[in-house]
Amino acid sequence: MQHRYIAIMAGGIGSRFWPASTAEKPKQFLDILGVGKSLLRMTYERAVQLVDADHILVMTNKRYKNLVSEQIPEIPIEHILCEPSMNNTAPAIAYTALKLSVKDPEAIFAVLPSDHVILKEAEYLRLLNLAFEGAAARNVLMTLGIEPVRPDTGYGYIQYTHKQGHSDMYKVQSFKEKPDALTATAYLESGDYLWNAGMFVWSVSSILSAFDQYAPEIVQVLAAEMSCFNTDQEQDYIDRVYPLTQNISIDYAILEQADNVFTIPADIGWSDLGTWNSLHAYLAHSDEPVIIGDKVYTDNCKNIIIMSNNNKQVVIKDLDDYIVIDEDHALLIYPKSKEQEIKQVVNRLEV
Repeated sequence: MQHRYIAIMAGGIGSRFWPASTAEKPKQFLDILGVGKSLLRMTYERAVQLVDADHILVMTNKRYKNLVSEQIPEIPIEHILCEPSMNNTAPAIAYTALKLSVKDPEAIFAVLPSDHVILKEAEYLRLLNLAFEGAAARNVLMTLGIEPVRPDTGYGYIQYTHKQGHSDMYKVQSFKEKPDALTATAYLESGDYLWNAGMFVWSVSSILSAFDQYAPEIVQVLAAEMSCFNTDQEQDYIDRVYPLTQNISIDYAILEQADNVFTIPADIGWSDLGTWNSLHAYLAHSDEPVIIGDKVYTDNCKNIIIMSNNNKQVVIKDLDDYIVIDEDHALLIYPKSKEQEIKQVVNRLEV
């Protein structure tokens, strides 16, 4: 247990949740569910049930260091890993692995996104413990795969082998990109696929060995001066070398190539809350409007989500299948069926 760590990934901008999520304060730092806690804080409170607070790290962009510290004051400040550039998940995980390898060569660490909702917490904790045990016993890269409940086109999929016998852990055959609707339906009906939720567990030796084999240039850049890790020189060093790493996800860099990836199917009441549609699906119990805010009046509206937390009175009539988000700095009114466009719109607006 003393060699277990958890790294929470909290560096994304969450542009698909604009205008509530902004570059200054992305969605992981917001109380998006209206429960009095941010998604990041909720992730930490689950993590601290598995490891001590001083074994939790947060990977984030340099600009969010103070936000992380404010929301999770329990963790050591040196455990907030500040990326000077947004180079995707592979360099962030390599940085974490190298830092931990200097601190504890026997470290095993989980990588957990900061913006997911888990309803079945006890089962989630049980399965992560299983993943830690598997990663400690063997040279494997473990992932929790979510048992799909619908043919969703918004997630990547994990194809796995499970027809022979019974086990908690199964060998991954391949990773699949986000499919079209027909392919997603075929995946669901086959029973051979899980959603890729981006939750991983591995030893530092296993993941660094995988980097050496499949993406050596990333580790070569970051490991040039290993003596800087866990010292006062670490941030200056990372500021200098991290932007030189390849901008690539851990899926492309490692997982799609490695032959020692295993998955644990997980039924944990999971939602990634990646879009307004997913938040609507999470909160909706019928076709009645989902309303977040106190000053919203609707008449003959259905299948809509409305968020308005300012002092403005909002009145909406005869609206169907829309997203309405009213913030002080911006107003979004967009068809739910076209919400995948929001990210591109935000990029064009440069907000």
